[in-house]
Amino acid sequence: MDAMVSAIELSAVAPRAEREHAVDAILRLIHAEPGLTVVTLGPLTNIALATARDPSIAGKVARCVVMGGAPCCEGNVTPAAEYNIWVDPEAARMVFRSGLPVEMVGWQVSRGDSVLDEAEVAQILALGTDKARFAIECNGRAKEAYFTQTGERGLSLADPTAMAVALDRDLGTSWTRHLVEVECASELTRGMTIVDRLDVAHDANNKGAWKRALDAGVATDICWTLDASGFKAMMARALASSP
Repeated sequence: MDAMVSAIELSAVAPRAEREHAVDAILRLIHAEPGLTVVTLGPLTNIALATARDPSIAGKVARCVVMGGAPCCEGNVTPAAEYNIWVDPEAARMVFRSGLPVEMVGWQVSRGDSVLDEAEVAQILALGTDKARFAIECNGRAKEAYFTQTGERGLSLADPTAMAVALDRDLGTSWTRHLVEVECASELTRGMTIVDRLDVAHDANNKGAWKRALDAGVATDICWTLDASGFKAMMARALASSP
């Protein structure tokens, strides 16, 4: 265990398994609260199983914000795939084809200007709250991984960027709508999220199939860029507040 992570003090909580299956909970909540926003911060297995059991839920969700994929860049678990999609690409394919109003916030959104540099990490810690300390310390391994992958010092926060977009869609500064295909068979590119951003699929039959998919309502809104300063300000406000 990372030394920084091991030093975090957590309240003792008696472990207790929920009696309700995750898929049952998803279906129950969507039917009980039509128009809700679903945010996924991990693999899409349970969401896929829920849509397979009851396809009607696709029409009852206002937004389905998915942290996952790498539509324009290399992956973080293989050269082609981002982790949440790579874990269960078949499930991801099902979700992207389900008709859910998916908003894809890929791994690239948490990179670049969205990365907390060392000074910004220090500013978060200087807030002096338990939440601020926990937010930084629990991501100690993520800081190491970012340095290993990029050679740069900083903290890339993929899940918080997706949650920020879920809370304020305008933080996404560049959006386009496309069909997202997920590769499930190739040993080399399994889990890759394929987006024809430049409309290079010139084959008439292939292009026609993509258009039919768009017309059928299985297109995805893809967030390409983030208001990094707005995201960081939102996070700082949240971590500075009392529980």
